[in-house]
Amino acid sequence: MIVALVALAIADLVVGVSNDAVNFLNSAIGSKAISFKTIMIVASLGIGFGAIFSSGMMEVARKGIFNPGEFYFDEIMFIFMAVMITDILLLDFFNTLGMPTSTTVSIVFELLGAAVAMALIKIGADSGNFSDVVNYINTNKATEIIIGILLSVVVAFSIGAIVQWLSRLLLTFNYGKKPKWVGALFGGLALAAITYFILMKGIKGTAFANENLASLDGQTIKDFLESYWFVISGTSFVFWSILSYVLVEFFKTNIYKLIIGVGTFALALAFAGNDLVNFIGVPIAAWQSYEAWLISGVDPSEFSMEILASKVPTPTLMLLFAGIIMIATLWFSNKAKGVVKTSIDLSSQSETKERFQPNFLSRGLVRASIAIAQYTGTIIPKPWKASIDKQFEKPVIALSKDKVHELPAFDLVRAAVNLMVAGILISIATSYKLPLSTTYVTFMVAMGSSLADRAWGAESAVYRVAGVLNVIGGWFMTAIIAFIASGAILSLISFGKGAAIAILLFVAILLLARNYINYNKKSKEIKEEDQLQRAESSSIQGVIEESATNISTVIKRTNKIYTNAINGLATQDLNLLKKNKKQGAKLSDEIDGLRDHIFYFIKNLDEASVGASNFYINALAHLTDISQSLEYIGKVSHKHVYNNHKKLKYNQIKELKEIDHKLDEIFTKTQKAFDAHSFEQIGEILGGKQELFDLVSQKIAKQIARTRTEESSPKNTTLYFSILLETKDLLTSTTNLLEQYYQEHDSSIPPAKLTIPEE
Repeated sequence: MIVALVALAIADLVVGVSNDAVNFLNSAIGSKAISFKTIMIVASLGIGFGAIFSSGMMEVARKGIFNPGEFYFDEIMFIFMAVMITDILLLDFFNTLGMPTSTTVSIVFELLGAAVAMALIKIGADSGNFSDVVNYINTNKATEIIIGILLSVVVAFSIGAIVQWLSRLLLTFNYGKKPKWVGALFGGLALAAITYFILMKGIKGTAFANENLASLDGQTIKDFLESYWFVISGTSFVFWSILSYVLVEFFKTNIYKLIIGVGTFALALAFAGNDLVNFIGVPIAAWQSYEAWLISGVDPSEFSMEILASKVPTPTLMLLFAGIIMIATLWFSNKAKGVVKTSIDLSSQSETKERFQPNFLSRGLVRASIAIAQYTGTIIPKPWKASIDKQFEKPVIALSKDKVHELPAFDLVRAAVNLMVAGILISIATSYKLPLSTTYVTFMVAMGSSLADRAWGAESAVYRVAGVLNVIGGWFMTAIIAFIASGAILSLISFGKGAAIAILLFVAILLLARNYINYNKKSKEIKEEDQLQRAESSSIQGVIEESATNISTVIKRTNKIYTNAINGLATQDLNLLKKNKKQGAKLSDEIDGLRDHIFYFIKNLDEASVGASNFYINALAHLTDISQSLEYIGKVSHKHVYNNHKKLKYNQIKELKEIDHKLDEIFTKTQKAFDAHSFEQIGEILGGKQELFDLVSQKIAKQIARTRTEESSPKNTTLYFSILLETKDLLTSTTNLLEQYYQEHDSSIPPAKLTIPEE
């Protein structure tokens, strides 16, 4: 069990850092204040120092949630094993989804769930009263944690919004043009807050934090910081303000970048100093329990674990080793980047692909907010409102459209506010011994500042609010799932002993391996898959050339999706049809994304090339028709097999294969023509389309005859007609697209005209 717990600790460090990297990387990466490599180096230094200073926090795993004296050695080991297995699987699940969750809350509720389950088993075995379970649990601490969750969500969001609104009101988006003393004062305030945060969070976990020093009138360092916080903060503010002015005036330093760099270090230090207990606190407590039992000579089922109630220092070497693993994970974990991306996208000031779909709650909140804003607008005097709106005007950045997506998600002021406010809130919570989650605080501060900065406009509000609600819902689900799952696993271990532990470890390894393989496979597919590119040219000829690649890609994917639908029906392969249905929906979403970009495309056009917009819009309309036909074919094919309806008859499959073969020939020629930009070949391709239209019409006529004489399955008939009719629509859309390109490329050569038979 000890060996297994050590292995689980290493795995937990990896999944934990992948989740919590969002806490300290979000602001620096989102603002692009400093290079990514510099960000990683600064964060790594913070993690290294924080890990070494985290010894004092390990007490939480030993006695923070349950009363260790109420349990024996074997029971404690079962609790610890259940907690670690649950924690790894839970965090890896959220990482795979790219959703940030709280490692603090997960470990606390896992300890609580396992301890409650163990207590109930003990009470049941002794025929006791189940109400005595409170004797085994540190109920006060559990209550504080729950209150801390609620407070951190509401307070962090509110304070983040208020501070960002005031900061933007004073600094505006043109903060670079403000007098230098303004930036120096802001820098002094932010750096003073972050410095106090570093002192509070860094020193709290050190071994000498509670030592009495004569130079401090016999007070401990920790007590001194808490007692004289105002003097320390005031002195720090004056010092940093003067230094900031000197740096700005004489060394031309960008003070906002300095704030972001120092703030990133501070939050990384706090993360490692506080949250390391979430990953290795339980295994270390298990190791120390094992050492105490080993020298006792007492039977494990009779050795009381009261020793865990006393303070036991954690070896620095263990902390250093844990810090190295955390730093390595930070550099190499792809899942960490995915979790950070979710947070940055939700707080982005500019256009981004919205990941979350709106729901009734997000729509309701947005409508309520609009109503409140409209009411408030009638109360505030118009000159005041105009003055406030002017402070929030965003500067027009003269960039060619291909540079739009290289812009940062938000500016340096918002990044600095995020780090400053998060640092202040966590420092206050630390001084008052309130259990706040760093994940909750940093995420909600970022969301609050986004709202105040008007990043959630009419175009994105419902999506962003839905995203925040999804993340918050995930946090509360973390607590519930952690409590139930940990208790269930503890029960299995308690009754199954060694065999249950072996099976659970094997299952955990399989699940982690499967998630890892699936995640890598999905990432690889995304990289390898042909992606559609947005048009950036400002002339018709340029759009034709650029769009050729997109047309080739769509035709290639269309051919594959159509063929897979027919093959899936022929073999009744539900997995293939399910995957194919998703591919059709994905192609449709990508084309919708191109349509959403039309506004920016038209804005970028030269006055002499406005005609390119008509060409591009019509091309997108044809692509949309193609994708809708494919999506429908994929949906009805999957539905038919999924509902276990009768298989299509041999003749029907044969006829569909014949159509698919002809389509494959035409699509392949079309793809090659667009790949080579040989638009003159399109005329030849168009000339052969009529044959395929006639073929589809013949199959429709045959099915009508079969239906009147021999067909006995209404579902088969419906499916077959649906596929044939959508195939005809698919051909029509493709033909229209090719004609458009052919006509535009060489208007002197009339395109081959097609006569589409009437049905």
